[in-house]
Amino acid sequence: MKKSLVLLFLCLFSLSFHAQTKKFKVVLDAGHGGKDYGATYHGNIEKKISLNTVLKVGEILSKEANIEVVYTRKTDVFVELNERASIANKSKGHLFVSMHCNANDNQAASGNETYVMGVTRNAANLEVAKKENAVVTLESDYKIKYDGFDPKSPESVMGISIMQEENIQQSIDIAGKVQQAFTKFTTSKNRGVKQAGFLVLRKIIMPRVLIEMGFVSNKPEGAFLNSEDGQNKLAEAISKAILEYRDDFFKTETATSVKKEETKKPIEKKEDSKKTDLKTTSENKSALEGVTFKIQISASAKNLETLPKNFKGLSTISVEKENTIYKYFYGNTTSYAKAKQLLEEAKAKGYTSSFIVPIKNGKKIKLSEAIK
Repeated sequence: MKKSLVLLFLCLFSLSFHAQTKKFKVVLDAGHGGKDYGATYHGNIEKKISLNTVLKVGEILSKEANIEVVYTRKTDVFVELNERASIANKSKGHLFVSMHCNANDNQAASGNETYVMGVTRNAANLEVAKKENAVVTLESDYKIKYDGFDPKSPESVMGISIMQEENIQQSIDIAGKVQQAFTKFTTSKNRGVKQAGFLVLRKIIMPRVLIEMGFVSNKPEGAFLNSEDGQNKLAEAISKAILEYRDDFFKTETATSVKKEETKKPIEKKEDSKKTDLKTTSENKSALEGVTFKIQISASAKNLETLPKNFKGLSTISVEKENTIYKYFYGNTTSYAKAKQLLEEAKAKGYTSSFIVPIKNGKKIKLSEAIK
């Protein structure tokens, strides 16, 4: 009787554990807070706008059955930058999204932009990073905590190490989705996807972005950011981008891993001739007409020659420029089975966060659409 109860408990625990691991976990970070007001212009206060928008995004996402939302703050409190990273990493989230408002002495400046972690020499990007990083001066012993970091020094901003560079591809992808969604839901200027050295992103070990939702220093745009209607539109746009990212990376990865396990067992037990037949059937079934597959292996601000020596010996490298970022791809095939093989080859070379990119009629599509 006791053994039966133990077995039942273990079974239920296992089912519960697997159910939990299927949830997509997003960490929402409201910039600033408490004694740190962020940018303030015309009665528009960054810490309040970022918190209100984060809570609205969280409310939308929480309605989805397979999403778990983690917050770095839900009230007007001061949270140190290292603590924000600690909350995110302990949660083992799949995505980190930090929300902020921009400001500029030139009050005509307007528009939204999304940043990924990176080192830049662009003066405008450095200025944005310097302003957001200045919050560290409110923390005690910040020079010790952040390795002598000086928020006023461009060298300090440029010198922030990219500790998790392997997540840059996914970070750029979600950043692009955010900007596309902003264009759809707002009339604000799209300033694009950019790179800069933000301290809040430095220690995050997952794909992560910092969103500048608009300029509080611009009177009309600041009023939009501070309004209920404006925050609703921003929240709707950011939520849509997060859900699209989940559908592209989380659902398809889970489905692919399940399919891989299912195909593995029968193949091992069959004769060689049957293996070939099964492989051919699988390839024919997954290769939809007009679809090609490439493997995105990296993304960088550097424009590298597509030579094997620059890509750990991999050949057949192609490159695409998106805003200021260069995306590098390995291989080109119409077979999904071959694409999976290329993916494994890329990962074996050290590109551990590589992923399959399906293309149809010159446009990237969702993997779930390409393998139906």
